[in-house]
Amino acid sequence: MLTVSDLTYKIGARTILDECDVTIMDNWKVGVVGLNGAGKSTLFKLIAGELTPDGGTVEMSAKQRMGMVRQDIPEVETSLLDLVLEAHTEMADLWKQTETEEDPNKIADIYQRLSDMDAYSAPSKASRLLTGLGFTEEQLSEPFSSFSGGWRMRVALAAALFVEPEILLLDEPTNHLDLEAIMWLENYLASYPHTLLIISHDREVLNKCIDHVVHVDRQKLKMYTGNYDTFERERAEALGLQQKMHEKQKAQRAHMQKFVDRFKAQASKATQAQSRMKALEKMDIVDAVIADRAVHFTFPNPKELSSPMISIDKADIGYTEGQPILNNVYENIDNDDRIALLGANGNGKSTLIKLIADKLQPMSGEVRRSPKLRIGYFSQHQTEELDVSSTPYQEMFTLMRKSIPDVKEPKVRAKLGAFGFSKELADNRISSLSGGEKARLLFAFMSFDAPHLLLLDEPTNHLDIDAREALVQALNNYEGAIVIVSHDPNMVERVADRLWVVRDGECHHFDGDLEDYRNFTMQARRDQRKKDKEKKDKGKSSAPVETKPAVNPQAIAKLEKKIAKLEKQKTELETLMNAEGFYTAPNIDTAKIQETHTKVLADLVVAETEWMEAQEG
Repeated sequence: MLTVSDLTYKIGARTILDECDVTIMDNWKVGVVGLNGAGKSTLFKLIAGELTPDGGTVEMSAKQRMGMVRQDIPEVETSLLDLVLEAHTEMADLWKQTETEEDPNKIADIYQRLSDMDAYSAPSKASRLLTGLGFTEEQLSEPFSSFSGGWRMRVALAAALFVEPEILLLDEPTNHLDLEAIMWLENYLASYPHTLLIISHDREVLNKCIDHVVHVDRQKLKMYTGNYDTFERERAEALGLQQKMHEKQKAQRAHMQKFVDRFKAQASKATQAQSRMKALEKMDIVDAVIADRAVHFTFPNPKELSSPMISIDKADIGYTEGQPILNNVYENIDNDDRIALLGANGNGKSTLIKLIADKLQPMSGEVRRSPKLRIGYFSQHQTEELDVSSTPYQEMFTLMRKSIPDVKEPKVRAKLGAFGFSKELADNRISSLSGGEKARLLFAFMSFDAPHLLLLDEPTNHLDIDAREALVQALNNYEGAIVIVSHDPNMVERVADRLWVVRDGECHHFDGDLEDYRNFTMQARRDQRKKDKEKKDKGKSSAPVETKPAVNPQAIAKLEKKIAKLEKQKTELETLMNAEGFYTAPNIDTAKIQETHTKVLADLVVAETEWMEAQEG
């Protein structure tokens, strides 16, 4: 159990946390949420003992270990696998003692302790963690120093998960992960066997992994039972926002439905209308609550072009002559396309986006573009290239003057205003803007001339949950084409209606939705692990490879019944929780129902994973 009592922390005269109290029971999965700057990371540092409070205490059992992701791993030549194994210091020390200890009784005790902590399967566990986070089997023996910053953070995350502390603190663990690694991490955290506290701007991760929420707000901590969406619903009702949000949602639904009704019969707009229908189906009171808090912005709608706007014909794409990253790409982009590029980091998603943006020429083949085509391009690295000594107004004025030499100040400010920049904010130095404000500024720059195609390469990296919802709303109201690379499953699911998979040097269409892609990815990883194991076993011995165990149909049937039962429970609970007046009904134990719902979600993830593994035998 973790107990925070009367916790106070100040920075100078500013109070960050003021006499806060919260109790977290063993094995709870807790999402720590709040506005940027509210004190979430400060709370973690106080819990971990990295900061000293100005008052109050943080208490936990002396037998419990605390774990966080290390930010300071030195640039060592140690292999990835050994570095993760060394993170469990007790286990590593015991192995060293086996090499020097001479007392037979002590040696026996050491080996017994190693057996108790399952040390003999440790390399296999460390390997599973690293490959789950995106490393190949070959990379596990490579030195840590040979990897870049984002990949190093994956190693640090694997090390924290390997130790499996009784209390694990994760601060934005998905920041350096691609969509495939996030999908794996969601499943892993949902079944983490101890207490978990996680700070995340990824709504999907929070919904799948947590059963409680600690809200950091106005220097206080408040505990809620349930996942993130449950927290938002309960808080909206407590603040008296439910009806207001309901009316706002109805108006938004009506606006989107008008588009669907108008265009669903037109072949050229059918795909986009279908995308809006999917967005309508997924909208709920939580979307309205979050959207109401966010700064709204609007991408200007372009005049329609004939399709295809872009045609890629048998293109080889890359940077070094004779070494293409993607081969024989053959794709069209139409004026109503909503495409998400999927695939692990390093497979060529950003390379393909650069080709579409005309920032990279094909090594062979051809790219044909409509002569009137305008493209808006957002790259995850552009925030680092902003002139921080300038202001948003000065930069927008310079940009617009290139195409409109006599552009006037009101028009420039109107373009910035569409993205939430007041005159005061537009005249501030860019250096003073938050990460989310810089991202919005780049959205304004890329779309000032009403582009026909938006190319978005990881647009959510600097956005919190509220800003991500605002971006989803803006994209769903935009009437041009979109190609997006994003590690936010919620955004991909609600914006895209076509999935292109970039992997193994190719780009091909994926026939299915994001849930189908999750299953496909998990299966592909299991197949790869099996191949790696067979290759390793073949190298150790010339004996024939062991025959694959038979599939157990009884086990599969049992799991299918369990999944069906859990799906039914999930539907019944969500119907009950979405009913009007649920949180104020006098005879309903809302906390218990929310807790049951979160447990059902976690059990469903585990059961589906076991079912897919049972299919292999």
